[in-house]
Amino acid sequence: MQPTQFPYAQVDVFTDSPSYGNPLAVVSNAAALSSAQMAQLAHWTNLSETSFLLPPSEPSADYRVRIFTPLQELPFAGHPTLGSAQVWLNQGGVPKGRDIVQECGAGLIRIRREGEHLFFRAPPLTRSGALDADTRTRAIKGLGLTDTDILDAAWVDNGPGWAALLLQDRATAMAITPDYSVLNGLRIGVVAPAQDTDFEVRAFSAGGFEDPVTGSLNAGIAQWLIGSCHAAPNYIAAQGTALGRKGRVHVQSDGAEIWVGGAVQSCVEGTIRL
Repeated sequence: MQPTQFPYAQVDVFTDSPSYGNPLAVVSNAAALSSAQMAQLAHWTNLSETSFLLPPSEPSADYRVRIFTPLQELPFAGHPTLGSAQVWLNQGGVPKGRDIVQECGAGLIRIRREGEHLFFRAPPLTRSGALDADTRTRAIKGLGLTDTDILDAAWVDNGPGWAALLLQDRATAMAITPDYSVLNGLRIGVVAPAQDTDFEVRAFSAGGFEDPVTGSLNAGIAQWLIGSCHAAPNYIAAQGTALGRKGRVHVQSDGAEIWVGGAVQSCVEGTIRL
């Protein structure tokens, strides 16, 4: 059987400098691929996520996306949302309305462009509120922290399962060396006040690695921090510093909606044979 070719791109999300953000692979015109083929390709790219662009099933959506990590499919993720939108635009996509409307497992996600940045509207949290005692204890132990290092802690889950800790200072956040055997599948983010930006964020995945720049976590953190008056309505967070990246996540709030965005760099364009 002859292999089928699909448009393929790699973009770098949440950075002004290519190779300093969070990379994403995007396969377009992917309706002919099965779920198993998508999962295998995501396993092969070995990026934190690979997304697949499909025709929408909702009349109001501009396109549909399926998002896979090397291990599982996700209903929503932030950097694949912005990266997929950029590739869709690069390939001639024109939104039906003022905003781009992306269909995904979490529903319909609105995306807008402001200058060189794309922003997605933060989806509702599926789990919020204070961490239970067991999760808080496991997070503290797994990150090598103490109770006095923590200002606040909460669930900030909009699909992937994120919990978050607000730390006293950036130095404490940057000194963390996670013990993934203790975290044992917990997706945990930490956020701390910073100087060059408003906050520094780090994300420790359930797969046992640190994620460079994480849109879903930043969206959840923004809803939590702004809602609890820990942050101003508009701020910038750095992420990926500990990994040698220069991620910048821009947060905007008008009181009713929170938008999370950044720059997307196009790095690779071509075809992939499957």
